[in-house]
Amino acid sequence: MTVRRSASALAAASAVLCVAGAPAVAAPAAPSPSPSPVIPSGLYGTKDPTYDGVWRQSLALTAQRTVKTVPAEQAVDWLVGQQCANGAFASYRPDATEPCDAKTMLDTNATAAAVQALVAVGGHGGAVQKSLGWLKSVQNEDGGWSYNPGTPSDANSTSVVIGAFAAAEAKPGELRSKAGKNPYDALVSFAIPCTDKAGGGAFAYQPDKSGALLANGDATAAAVLAGLGHGMVAEGPKPDGEPKCDTVATPTPEQAARNGAAYLAEALAEAGHLDSPPMPGATDPTPLPDFGNTADAVVALSAAGHADKAASAMRWLEKNSASWAKEGGPAAYAQLVLAVHASGGDARDFGGVDLVKQLNATGPAPASTTGPDASLREGTDSGSAAEGQMGGDSAGIWWIVGAGLAAGAGIGFVISTRRKQTKQS
Repeated sequence: MTVRRSASALAAASAVLCVAGAPAVAAPAAPSPSPSPVIPSGLYGTKDPTYDGVWRQSLALTAQRTVKTVPAEQAVDWLVGQQCANGAFASYRPDATEPCDAKTMLDTNATAAAVQALVAVGGHGGAVQKSLGWLKSVQNEDGGWSYNPGTPSDANSTSVVIGAFAAAEAKPGELRSKAGKNPYDALVSFAIPCTDKAGGGAFAYQPDKSGALLANGDATAAAVLAGLGHGMVAEGPKPDGEPKCDTVATPTPEQAARNGAAYLAEALAEAGHLDSPPMPGATDPTPLPDFGNTADAVVALSAAGHADKAASAMRWLEKNSASWAKEGGPAAYAQLVLAVHASGGDARDFGGVDLVKQLNATGPAPASTTGPDASLREGTDSGSAAEGQMGGDSAGIWWIVGAGLAAGAGIGFVISTRRKQTKQS
């Protein structure tokens, strides 16, 4: 579900920066501390929002509506104010009064997440349609999407955009690229055949340099939801038998998703959680538990009718996720809320912890904590995707470099919350 910037790409960008910018003499032992970021009124979280402002706001609003909490008006207004005139969202615009231009780093993941949040809160049909129109305009020829327009499609971005169209009931399977491909054509292209001993059933983030598909838990969780026609919010059906990987040569999107669920079930059965591979160059090669990806896997398994196979992961999260969630802030709390909801639990009693209260405390006080159901579409306004125009090109590599700098400045956790490590070389 949660879509994240590639840690391996960030590491590579950081390495380039370190080599290119290495000083001829030793750097000072005590660098000047970075100024504290200015957090806009209405935004959830207290950390630098440069790379995840819209994302964490969208997750927070979506999770709140899922548990019948009505967000503060200023929180919704902040998100709406981040939208560009063409319908797109950047990861964060510090001055939303300035119009978006060719230098604005338009972000498909932030846009797709914002769509799902605005659908959840209701009343913003025009903004939703403009965003969907922009997303359609930057669809790649293979039917999928990349993080920043103009680069190759990846499973995570394709999945979260599919989820946005699904949440808005806009039939993602009917979207056709200029080459006649639909989003599910791209999604299935990342699926690893069940006969693969290393990762059968899983999805890859992207093919590696040799064209091989390597199993990626994060991409798999996202693709399972998309393949089953879900956005970030899923409420699993009753248990639907044992998950299994079907060796059919050309799986349908749904079958590929169910194969992915079988992979996740097996992966969780081993330790009760998923792991992140070590960052390139790390001195300790031991994989570390991946809390966010584990929560996403719970949502995916629940959507596939296998919440029972995620029960051990939920128990593990109950016991071990508190520090991670506190550090991660609104996006992390939202991921846990969505996981509990999908598995049929009570987010207000998560091992004795009220996740809803903790999420609400990261932003402006909600208007109500016992509001009506999340679907408020009766009050949505109308709008047309034709109202917006396509913005300028995005220099995606420099955005990755910028994120690499941010990771070096100590906000690597925020980036890893957006997109976990890939297993490509």
